[in-house]
Amino acid sequence: MIGLISATAAGAAARDRLAAAWPDRTRVYDGPVADAVRRAFAECEQLVCFLATGAVVRLIAPLLGDKASDPGVVCVDEGGRFAVSLVGGHGGGANELAREVGELLGAEPVVTTATDAVGVPGLDTLGLPVEGAVAAVSRALLDGEPVALHNESGWPLPPLPVAGEGAYGIRVTDRLVESSEREVVLRPPTLVVGVGASKGAPADEVLELIEGALREAGLSPRSVAALATVDAKAEEPGIVAAAERLGVPVVTCSAEELAAVEVPNPSAAPLAAVGTPSVAEAAALVRGGELLVPKRKSVRADGAPAMATCAVVRRPVRGRLAVVGLGPGARDLLTPRARAELQRASVLVGLDQYVDQIRDLLRPGTRVLESGLGAEEERARTAVEEARKGQAVALIGSGDAGVYAMASPALAEASDDIDVTGVPGVTAALAAAAILGAPLGHDHVSISLSDLHTPWEVIERRVRAAAEADIVVTFYNPRSRGRDWQLPKALAILAGHREPATPVGVVRNASRPDESARLTTLAALDPATVDMMTVVTVGNTATRDIAGRMVTPRGYRWQEGTR
Repeated sequence: MIGLISATAAGAAARDRLAAAWPDRTRVYDGPVADAVRRAFAECEQLVCFLATGAVVRLIAPLLGDKASDPGVVCVDEGGRFAVSLVGGHGGGANELAREVGELLGAEPVVTTATDAVGVPGLDTLGLPVEGAVAAVSRALLDGEPVALHNESGWPLPPLPVAGEGAYGIRVTDRLVESSEREVVLRPPTLVVGVGASKGAPADEVLELIEGALREAGLSPRSVAALATVDAKAEEPGIVAAAERLGVPVVTCSAEELAAVEVPNPSAAPLAAVGTPSVAEAAALVRGGELLVPKRKSVRADGAPAMATCAVVRRPVRGRLAVVGLGPGARDLLTPRARAELQRASVLVGLDQYVDQIRDLLRPGTRVLESGLGAEEERARTAVEEARKGQAVALIGSGDAGVYAMASPALAEASDDIDVTGVPGVTAALAAAAILGAPLGHDHVSISLSDLHTPWEVIERRVRAAAEADIVVTFYNPRSRGRDWQLPKALAILAGHREPATPVGVVRNASRPDESARLTTLAALDPATVDMMTVVTVGNTATRDIAGRMVTPRGYRWQEGTR
């Protein structure tokens, strides 16, 4: 939760804009400012104070405890010109919050964290638990001193300015090692702990078993990615509570899946109880990996039978492919998740013109593999190949990467030997619809008129189906210099089922500086005014031009009496 505090009418106006934009993320604190700050500091993960930075410094100084647990604090000046990340830039998320607040209020984000200021990745922003001399190693990176990277696990990392040897070091390991005064240890989530438990097994017994197994094997509990068990134990209180204390999820598999896993220590007891000869070992091994700790049982102080078992597996480290949608072009329509993936990538693959849009958001050292139009399959193969090498790869596309973009060829190329995540983006159809009004208020379909990869016969059949079904149609790739007859043909098909006055919206370069939009009709649209940068939305028989806006009624019954 983000606490919002203000002292003046101008501050309250800006505060209320944030509260309206983020109703589920924010809480307004009224009353005397000092009391409001104290309450928000104790109750919230982040604060936005519409106050002078000096005043906020004096107010929060007695409240500060530890950078790992203090909330992030952002200050916005009285004129709404700057959003200053004051405290908790990395750990409290204040740097990113300052950027978000700046975008929403039109303020300039001010981030003074040294690593952010010069483009060096903060060691506590890499998405991994961090231990050791963070300040010393970060200072060495900032000063350009050689910092050695020892990535024992091979975990995919964003680009780091590191050398082969150096007086300072970064170690990426799940082993229980002590860091030196010049070393940072990053903990990758490489370990899966399989857990079996009798009904009613105490959480303390489960947790002590897990922690003891890890400690004796020389493994860090901060590298545990998940507790794994059989479906029948998904809600076993002792397992659920142990996972909560470790800060990891519980993942489950069916007894049939676990029974198919070869294990060194099968047993008749779990076979009789839940239908598989192994729970702990099988659940840990079901996705592959190296068995580091074979099944072991808990030990109870009173000598009673053990109620829990566990086994530990180091899962195979895999490369990572993020397929990222950049949205229609405007920077403020690029999602925070997309920004995060761009920052996480060590390799970026994309169309050259899309790379140019976001090049400034990449970390220094990111390897960029760009190509021109028509090389979609090559880009997809390249991205997958780089991920298979163990890299953290971002494959970018405009709009939503899953809509006429790179997700489809990439996932067709990828197998289950890499991790794949999709990052949604604002599609061209949605960006155009927002400009036009509400043309997609009821059922709608998107159809690409490009026959470079899809035979025209197939495209025409889809257009006819949409026409007969009276569905709003958005045409992508409607017309180019080499394809000038497809759009007139598609419009003619729709005209056989819709009135000449049916509203048609035409939007070119939605959300970009040279955006243009107009509302016309099916009879009046001149296809010659349309190009590849245009989205054409044709209404259905219910779509109306209302006050210059294209509206397709949802069909709510309560509206029937108002027509």
